[in-house]
Amino acid sequence: MTKQGTKIDEASISQVKIEVPVEGNAILEKVLTSINSNKEIKTLWRIMNVNAIERLGYTDHGPTHFNIVANYSLQIARILIKKNVKMSIVHDFGLTNDHAETVVFLASLMHDLGMSIHRVNHEMFSLFIARDFLKEILDFMPIEERTVVISETLHAIISHSHGSAGKTSTIEGGIVRIADALDMSKGRSRIPYNMGKIDIHSVSANAIESVRVSAGDEKPVEIKIVMTTEAGVFQVDDFIEKKLDASGLSRYIDVKSFLKEHGTERAYKNYD
Repeated sequence: MTKQGTKIDEASISQVKIEVPVEGNAILEKVLTSINSNKEIKTLWRIMNVNAIERLGYTDHGPTHFNIVANYSLQIARILIKKNVKMSIVHDFGLTNDHAETVVFLASLMHDLGMSIHRVNHEMFSLFIARDFLKEILDFMPIEERTVVISETLHAIISHSHGSAGKTSTIEGGIVRIADALDMSKGRSRIPYNMGKIDIHSVSANAIESVRVSAGDEKPVEIKIVMTTEAGVFQVDDFIEKKLDASGLSRYIDVKSFLKEHGTERAYKNYD
């Protein structure tokens, strides 16, 4: 039982569902079906949110967060692919863009599994938890293909956090690192904010109204961040410093912040 008396049982777990557009990717479709029928990983997501929100007063680290990150990851990956940016699993191992999409999807869902154990070094704990899941979920692949996909997914997991020992060295890893940080809007920050945790992080995140990903003009991808107050600048600057700059993808991504006042958005700052 959690502090609120919410029991983690089969009924509550059955309500958890990840939804992403598969867009004809047969591998991704199989993996998505497997994830949505996996009671163990869904239970872990619930456990992680107890640890993150109720015990530590952090932001959401459950299925809502992972669904958002997975959708951002796939958006970014698909834009880059359409702009002829070669994914690392394609360039280095001769696999396909469908495999690349599967890697970013799986890493998006599993990058925080270690939070079920401890916040400190959670990305490292995530590795050995994720590996067993990955072997099970990808058992329809030939062993050589599966081993590459697992390795690339684990790399994206270890390199998603600025505090990790791993540094991003793949396009897919960079995508997940960025997508994880894009779940920064006030919907996620309101949990610690409403629990009375008032600091620069919660106040700044509470000022982020929306994050939008689209194809860009000057660079392949444009990320538009809309703030309701200038306090949001801290959140955006933190994203640039800890996530985008270390992702290896800054040459592909434009970040633009806008300030919304009286219902009107005006350009605030461009991050080149």
